[in-house]
Amino acid sequence: MTTTVQEPLHSGFDAASTAEDVIKGIDLTGKVAVVTGGYSGIGLETARVLRAAGAEVVVPARDTARAEAALKGIDGVEVETMDLLDPASIDAFAERFLASGRPLHILVNSAGVMATPLTRDARGYEVQFATNHLGHFQLVARLRPALGEAHGARVVSVSSWGHRFSPVLFDDPHFEHGSYDRWIAYGQSKTANILFALALDERGRQDGIRAYSLHPGSIVDTNLKKYLAEEDLKAAGVLDADGRTVLDPERQLKTVEQGAATSVWCATSPLLADRGGVYCENSDIAPPMSAEEGREWTLRSRTPKPGVLSYAVDPVAADRLWELSERLTA
Repeated sequence: MTTTVQEPLHSGFDAASTAEDVIKGIDLTGKVAVVTGGYSGIGLETARVLRAAGAEVVVPARDTARAEAALKGIDGVEVETMDLLDPASIDAFAERFLASGRPLHILVNSAGVMATPLTRDARGYEVQFATNHLGHFQLVARLRPALGEAHGARVVSVSSWGHRFSPVLFDDPHFEHGSYDRWIAYGQSKTANILFALALDERGRQDGIRAYSLHPGSIVDTNLKKYLAEEDLKAAGVLDADGRTVLDPERQLKTVEQGAATSVWCATSPLLADRGGVYCENSDIAPPMSAEEGREWTLRSRTPKPGVLSYAVDPVAADRLWELSERLTA
């Protein structure tokens, strides 16, 4: 399905590189970018760095007042209303953007939720799958004309090492029949992000649209930890015994600036000009990982191994997810 091999390019960057490091020397004047979740955590840093490089940046947000407050110090970023759990809201945002007549050069799907209690949206869809994948799937579909007009657009989906928790549960994606596990649900949604990038790259390549997915690192200082107790974070090794954030980029325990690096690299790196459909880590394409290596992985590993599991880059599963997503989003 993809013309790009899933193997590192030796980009020259590493786990400690920041978003400012990877965009150095790149001029985005005249480019337009949309960053979901662009008012918090790594999304905010992504929006800031893209804007500093000259791009027009649009941040869609459910809570526009909060977004405007967070972006107050960044001159020229537009805030628009959009809720990833509300299909009508997604359509309305896309219609407004298309009406502006602008091409869309960069779309970074950075918004997301993690490890939520079992919650369903108005359609009955499980919230992690609905937010992290289906909302972004619909957004990309509605913005497709503007992406095509860019003649070289990039769509970047923020996934996670969490994809190792689960493949997509095609027979029961909303946990209507089986028991709910918040980490399996999260893992499914993150695998969906990777498969979506693979499928989108195949379908958009002829129109100059390339797609990427990535693991940003484990960044404690974001709203993703909302549903985790301090004991959970200590058990994962991201907080020390005194509750302080542990920073160790080689173990993927990163700052927000380091965590945004791979998003920005995927969105702007010249090394990816003729490549797409790949999953990236540490501002480079990640290597494949065996199922056995995936089982051995833990956040507390002294030397965690990078990589993507085969079920997340399976072209058959990518096609199946695309078809499922079309049905679920009508």
